[in-house]
Amino acid sequence: MEKIQFKRASRFRRWRRAGYGAFITLHRPVSIGVLSIAMTASFLSTTNTAYAQKSDSLQIYKELEIEAVEVEATKASPTRSAMSSVSVYNRNVGAAAPVQTLESALRLSPSIDLRERGGRGTQADIMIRGGSFDQTMVMLNGINFTDARTGHQSHSLPIDMDYVAGIDLIDGVSGVGAYAGAVNIRTQPLKPRYLRLEGVGGGDGYVYGNLSGGYSTGKFSLFGATSYRRSDGYIHNTGFDNYNAYLRMNYDSPRVGYFDFQAGYQNRAWGSNGFYSLAYPDQFEQTSTALGSLRWMKSIDRVTLNATASYRKNFDRFELIKGEPEKVPYNYHNTDNVGAEFWADLRWKGGTTSLGGDYTYNHIWSTVLGELVADSNGRYDHAKSRHVGNVWLRHVKRWRTFDAAGSAGVSFTPYGTSALWSLTGGYLPLDGLRLEVGAAQSMRLPTFTDLYYTTVNHISNPDLKPEHAITYRFAASYARERWDVSAVTYYRDGWNTIDWVRDPQEEVWRSLQITDLGTFGVEFTGHYRTPGFLRQVTLSYGYVDISKESGRLISRYALDYMRHKAVVSVEVAFLRNFTMVLTGAVYDRNGNYVDRDGQTRSYTPYFLLDGRLAWQKGIWKLFVDAMNITDTRYFDFGGLQMPGAWFSGGVAITIG
Repeated sequence: MEKIQFKRASRFRRWRRAGYGAFITLHRPVSIGVLSIAMTASFLSTTNTAYAQKSDSLQIYKELEIEAVEVEATKASPTRSAMSSVSVYNRNVGAAAPVQTLESALRLSPSIDLRERGGRGTQADIMIRGGSFDQTMVMLNGINFTDARTGHQSHSLPIDMDYVAGIDLIDGVSGVGAYAGAVNIRTQPLKPRYLRLEGVGGGDGYVYGNLSGGYSTGKFSLFGATSYRRSDGYIHNTGFDNYNAYLRMNYDSPRVGYFDFQAGYQNRAWGSNGFYSLAYPDQFEQTSTALGSLRWMKSIDRVTLNATASYRKNFDRFELIKGEPEKVPYNYHNTDNVGAEFWADLRWKGGTTSLGGDYTYNHIWSTVLGELVADSNGRYDHAKSRHVGNVWLRHVKRWRTFDAAGSAGVSFTPYGTSALWSLTGGYLPLDGLRLEVGAAQSMRLPTFTDLYYTTVNHISNPDLKPEHAITYRFAASYARERWDVSAVTYYRDGWNTIDWVRDPQEEVWRSLQITDLGTFGVEFTGHYRTPGFLRQVTLSYGYVDISKESGRLISRYALDYMRHKAVVSVEVAFLRNFTMVLTGAVYDRNGNYVDRDGQTRSYTPYFLLDGRLAWQKGIWKLFVDAMNITDTRYFDFGGLQMPGAWFSGGVAITIG
């Protein structure tokens, strides 16, 4: 019998998978009589996420008969947030959807504006609730791997969708980096022991191959995956090559504690026709990213000790004119991000109190970013580094129908010290209904690109200061046996906001702080599931309005936001082994842009329809995907054409 810590909890003596919504909305300890820990994976990543201890590890596959196991509704997160997380993607709900890349999964969320350059995840910016891509923290299994040079590279993680169990949006991360919020991607193998091979082919020379597998025995678990993705491109100079490798290991020892190790490598190269300037159709970029982290957890009576260490290295080569450095020299960047964190959780009669601190070191060698150095490092003649630290205190208290949490901390940066905080309160007036209100202060430092990127068309600003925001949020969720709904409204008061802007009469973009931004938003999500022909229906809508106007200035990012976004997804099952999913979305972006002819134009709404038809039996799965079925002409960045109708088909074999 594994040692399980018990608290006073509501008890359900009968386990029924269809009724998991009740646990999600309680937001307090719940115990379930006799179940296998492996079963809990099916509901741990739904809206207002519930968590079991170590639920994001491979260890959840160790099947144990236990008298009762607790389902914690709020995880004691190392991110210092007092607010609960919101599910953006859940594999148990979205596995049948036409989702082949991380970007395609994020695009369906009403909370996220996913702006892509190119197709199939070539390059993308992740923007949360009206924020910019640099204001988003990107985490992998709770570890911050955000790129300090530019948010354009933060999504470059060496992972594939077949082992992504869920993606969560975390509000109110008090500290440096998550100005608009954080996206946490959780990996988890499909089974405790298995081997999986997938192959896909499609139009425009598209090829994708993936090999993954997991093995779990006793207290040790191992998972590994590798993949290759490429395409000739849908128009001139939009082809790409992408290689991923990922490894995750867990070891659980009652004497020494629980260890969670992950490491990955990615190599990417892609044609960037007009990606960063419409005037240059032959741009090209190549990146290599290596990352790794180690997490340790040890419980001693009422105290749990936690520690993490992480490292991310990124190489980048950008060619304004592909293959012709004599015309325009290439830009080279070599970035290092090192992180460490330690915190302790104390459980006592008054709740759970956490005290911790973290340290981050960012360094860049570059040919253009940073300050000139006397002793160059090979081709690099610019460099810059910075040290950032945080100390924080967090407390959570739950009653029968109420819960409250708060955090306070101090951030130490090259710009001085900043006091940051977050507060939240929850109430359960009815069975299945939860109301939550919260507020949090956040900040982010200027990236190295904001500070130093100067070209013929860009003027940087080394005197930029951190930008700050206070976000207020009210949320409500209600779940029944076959359906659940949730609604969120929020307001973000931001100041010293950083953006690249330009006057319509000029050709130069300038990095400036455009004073204050007031961001108001509303989101709604509804989900219905049934075991019949109509498997599930999901509806979502998001609205954003930013009150600050830039006058004559054209904003490149901060004022180009998704004002309206509506998504409908329908899954049906027929002929026993067939499923079909159709996903339709309407996008209406605010802002304007300058086209290839130099004319200022406003964004226009567009509609996208994607679909997947699949047959699955035993170890075999065959599927056909259709992206942009209506062949809509659209772009996420002004004038940058995105792919039209794109069809592909594949087979996956899962043994185990």
